[in-house]
Amino acid sequence: LLVPGCFSKLWLACSFDGVRCHFRCDSDATIVRAIAGLLCECYSQHTPHEVLAFSPLVSEQLELRAFITPSRRNALARIEQSIALYASTCASTGTLT
Repeated sequence: LLVPGCFSKLWLACSFDGVRCHFRCDSDATIVRAIAGLLCECYSQHTPHEVLAFSPLVSEQLELRAFITPSRRNALARIEQSIALYASTCASTGTLT
């Protein structure tokens, strides 16, 4: 999935094994890849309900927004929205999407 609305190209791969969500990412920009990768690591291996309970607390607790430019903040928000949307779909359907 190419994450829309990001200045850099950002791809998110989501999977659900019936219990836990798994997230991977890639980007053409190193800093975006690092930020998105950190979020993927934080949200992976959790149930959809746990992911939804975290979001967007992870980036707030890590205070990431204080250290990145506005365009990078946009990428951060988009990846969190995409992760939350995927987890919400898995929580409501209980299946792989």
